[in-house]
Amino acid sequence: MKLEVFNIQGNKTGKTVELPDEVFGVEPNEHTVWLAVKAYLANQRQGTHKSKERSEITGSTRKLHRQKGTGGSRKGDIKNPLFKGGGRIFGPKPRDYSQKLNKKVKRLARKSALSSKAANGQIMVLEDFTFDAPKTKSYLDILKSLNLDSKKTLLVTSDYDKNVYMSSRNLQGADVARAQDLNTYDILHANMLILAESSIEKVVSNV
Repeated sequence: MKLEVFNIQGNKTGKTVELPDEVFGVEPNEHTVWLAVKAYLANQRQGTHKSKERSEITGSTRKLHRQKGTGGSRKGDIKNPLFKGGGRIFGPKPRDYSQKLNKKVKRLARKSALSSKAANGQIMVLEDFTFDAPKTKSYLDILKSLNLDSKKTLLVTSDYDKNVYMSSRNLQGADVARAQDLNTYDILHANMLILAESSIEKVVSNV
């Protein structure tokens, strides 16, 4: 697949790049994509939720009243889960939600996501650029020149560029990622995938 290269003014440079079919032209495997997205979202969970059970509540263990003869129900101590301020029954406990995926499954999921974007015309190649200093307006001007200011975008760079990253982080829906950090969820989450010209080789090698 051949794509034209645009500059930051939104104009065609006259150059084209070839996207290899073994990465951008495979038959999407929806099941591996689902597995990769599920694992990614699960791995984002902290799992630090915790509630106190009956044995962890501060309070007396004295029996509130005698077992029989009161006309009321049987009661134990004040930490009874049925009382206000009592312990919680079967409450959440800290746990690890992380899920493991095989490398080949991850790679196939990324290839499937990239191929789906390519088939839908949601990939754009942008000439390499940088900023002298972080400035949100400069990054927004680039998106406006590409008619992408109203869409969720993901700019893929070959290496970490602090000025570009900091210029984009205040814009909602405008994300920046290194080629080696690219994952299936981020690819699918964006309406338009913007590949920096120098990042394509690294995207192919890391997928």
